[in-house]
Amino acid sequence: MKAFTYQRARTPAEAALAAERTPGSRFVAGGTNLLDLMKLEIETPPHLIDVNHLGLDRIEATPQGGLRIGAQVLNVDLAGDARVRRDYGVLSRALLAGASAQLRNKATTAGNLLQRTRCPYFYDTAQACNKRVPGSGCSAIGGYNRNHAIVGHSEACIATHPSDMAVAMQLLDAGVETVRGDGSTRVIPIADFYRLPGNTPHIENTLAAGELITAVTLPAPLGGRHFYRKVRDRASYAFALVSVAAVVLPDGSGRVALGGVAHKPWRVPAAESAMPGGAHAVVERLLAGAKPTDQNAFKVPLVERTLAAVLAEGRKA
Repeated sequence: MKAFTYQRARTPAEAALAAERTPGSRFVAGGTNLLDLMKLEIETPPHLIDVNHLGLDRIEATPQGGLRIGAQVLNVDLAGDARVRRDYGVLSRALLAGASAQLRNKATTAGNLLQRTRCPYFYDTAQACNKRVPGSGCSAIGGYNRNHAIVGHSEACIATHPSDMAVAMQLLDAGVETVRGDGSTRVIPIADFYRLPGNTPHIENTLAAGELITAVTLPAPLGGRHFYRKVRDRASYAFALVSVAAVVLPDGSGRVALGGVAHKPWRVPAAESAMPGGAHAVVERLLAGAKPTDQNAFKVPLVERTLAAVLAEGRKA
């Protein structure tokens, strides 16, 4: 691990200003992903800014009937919150499907959104990876890519986003609240938060340099039945081959988002109008333009079968 300096921020704006003043700085809270990457020298920040003591660890009701989830709320506390379990069951289920109990006790809401890909070529510094070293190439293309993206990828990167929580947040139309060093704030719709790889896969989201996530907001509950189905190679501590987050309403309509298939949580709202017609009709639109490799072409029928099972259960009386 390369040497770095450290400070404990006193306010969110102070944290953001410190990051702006030292390019390459990283915020650290639970550190469940960042510290591993620093040990491998994939991440080499010159300065760490501790944001654990900023009062961002509360879940509060909003005047609009939704919830405001502080950036430092632990995954275990978010999954277990009575309001989340009752009104946003897909989020609770997604969180409980992620990582392990030990990691959920340490990982935070903002950190979960910002975790890096688990592509093995990203983690192997002897391999070419445009996400790790821009312009170096992508060893996954033509390499072992069974777990990689089938839609929304590019010639520069076919990695997938690893977060389960983010898939549920995409489904729920969450908003990401942020602050900058000058104290200005904004809310980024989660549909606009993540970027597709294009020619710049190392730029993963729309945060500005030094911008700090302070909270995630959820709109009023959708109702209906909530599902999160994660298909993986083993029952725990494994990332999704595919995952399906869905809300199914009594009339058969609803929403659906996917994990494990793209560079970001994958949702196509136009596909959701086909939900009453069944999984095949939805997937035709949801994965339109998909370009799987020989090794991961199985993901297309796997998405359809998983969604079909979810829809069948959702329509039971």
